[in-house]
Amino acid sequence: MPTSRRSRRHQPGHRPLDETRARGGARVENGPDGEWTVRTVRSGEKSYTCPGCRQTIPPGVEHVVAWANDGMFGSDAALDARRHWHSSCWAARLRRR
Repeated sequence: MPTSRRSRRHQPGHRPLDETRARGGARVENGPDGEWTVRTVRSGEKSYTCPGCRQTIPPGVEHVVAWANDGMFGSDAALDARRHWHSSCWAARLRRR
């Protein structure tokens, strides 16, 4: 028979919604270079070349994937043109020439 006691693990109250987590980790960033969708990747199974520093991002390293929201050829083409960046290179992309 079920018990009428509540578990202590379930605390009453409301936790605020984590919008980034609800969107699967994707967020939108605006800058002088346009509007971008950026997703943090905790680890990957492949190696990628960062377009910021042109160095390899080895498998298992946390990084970001970014694609333009205002792509000239539509959203599908922009998603296909996404790039994997080191997190620090993505943050510094506007300071580079």
